[in-house]
Amino acid sequence: MAQIPSQFPAPRHTILHLSDTHFVADGELLHETVDSDANLAGLFEGLSGSSIAPEAIVITGDLADTGRADAYARLRAMVEPAAARLGAQVIWVMGNHDERRAFRQGLLDGEPTLDSVDSVHDVNGLRIVAIDSTVPGQHWGEITDEQLDWLRDVLAEPAPHGTLLALHHPPLPSPLGLIAFVELREQHRLAEVVRGSDVIGILGGHLHYSTTSTFAGVPVSVASATCYTQDLRVAYPGIRGQNGGQSYNLVHVYEDRVLHSVVPLGSFPTVYEMTEEMMSVFQAMSPEQQIAAVNAAATSEDVVLAPSAEQ
Repeated sequence: MAQIPSQFPAPRHTILHLSDTHFVADGELLHETVDSDANLAGLFEGLSGSSIAPEAIVITGDLADTGRADAYARLRAMVEPAAARLGAQVIWVMGNHDERRAFRQGLLDGEPTLDSVDSVHDVNGLRIVAIDSTVPGQHWGEITDEQLDWLRDVLAEPAPHGTLLALHHPPLPSPLGLIAFVELREQHRLAEVVRGSDVIGILGGHLHYSTTSTFAGVPVSVASATCYTQDLRVAYPGIRGQNGGQSYNLVHVYEDRVLHSVVPLGSFPTVYEMTEEMMSVFQAMSPEQQIAAVNAAATSEDVVLAPSAEQ
């Protein structure tokens, strides 16, 4: 189907951003309640009937709940075939629940070392930099002097379509009291490197809820978890994980902006629907007929678009 005319061009890039899968041992439930595998499988199943065609899948950390080798193996066996069907490359990002040796060996086919897991990926002119914000044995985040020097060198030469920085601990405040204990520390040091560079967006996880802000003049977008989410309605400084509200993000990169859209997991009752066939009829109408059809649909309880002799 041809694109509907708009004042905006088609995006340059589409990225699927998800986070915090928290895979546990085979056959187990996370916190004895959450089926992390089924949630992620449902995400990819939901994409199968859509037109979403990401060039990359970025997963911003906490891939395995306790860094188990079998959890990484099962995760990889689910994600990589789905990525191949979508024509997308996979970008794995370390989280505080991950274990560097098992992560390297199980997901990257690398040597099982304790070195930070940092990488650079070219996505058709868009650069995605994954930086490891974890501290082994801790849940708070940190980026070392060596990593900052490395990132500064990477950003010294701008990428054709700019850079997305992906890390687990987002450089943001939170309304949840407990997050202060596990946030990214000394964020001003990262800001000095990012400010004035070609970074057009920062992708994060860790929080288990969707949120957006800015950092060093750059938009930041946090993808909620696919396993379970945080209830923001708790009395401060309490915290409550809930088995609901899971989602992922679609990232559309335009020439002059980045668009982040939150997509909930699951299927829901239909209120109204404009199918591809109906939209084909709509696009064949004259501009005047299209305006009349839109106005009629906006004031009707039923959306009906069918070809007629007048068209």
